[in-house]
Amino acid sequence: MHTRTRRYHHGDLRAALLTRAEETLREKGPAALSLRELARDLGVSHAAPSRHFKDKQALLDALALTGFERLTAVLEASQDGAGETFAKRLDAMVRTYVGFARDNAELLDLMYSIKHDPAASDVLVEATHRWSDLVVRLIGDGQARGEVREGPVERVGLPVFAALHGYADLAATGMLPSEVDEHGLDEVIAFMLRGCVPRDVL
Repeated sequence: MHTRTRRYHHGDLRAALLTRAEETLREKGPAALSLRELARDLGVSHAAPSRHFKDKQALLDALALTGFERLTAVLEASQDGAGETFAKRLDAMVRTYVGFARDNAELLDLMYSIKHDPAASDVLVEATHRWSDLVVRLIGDGQARGEVREGPVERVGLPVFAALHGYADLAATGMLPSEVDEHGLDEVIAFMLRGCVPRDVL
């Protein structure tokens, strides 16, 4: 059976490989990813992907990088029209992060596993910091407005990060009973806000 080799412009094939790789990741998990299989799915020669990714690890690294870039973009967008108060801005950011985790559970898992790899590239490490910097900046702005308790931003932010990532992981992996999931995020956000309140307000 003859299959016609599809022609892609240089950037198009790389983008197509990443799109198909993410679909495979979502459907079958990272173990099923193969440059040869992706080439077959896209109708290109089995050698074509190697022009963009030297091996499977390079493909996974690129997937993780695009994931962090997308996460940062949606978190930034969540602040548009969220309001000025720390409470409203945190609420929007937390809901957006949890929504991203639910919609991209396999990708998020890959993103964090590669982030913690000692061989992670500088570009990837920088990308991971960009999204967390948004939360740190939000807390710093809240302190400047007198809406968040004083103290080193990283220490004030640690419980926020822990609650955010923990709830998102539970939600993304289906670990929350439906009766808890329905209102659980409201309660987690309220818990975060109570932890950030200036001490003289308590």
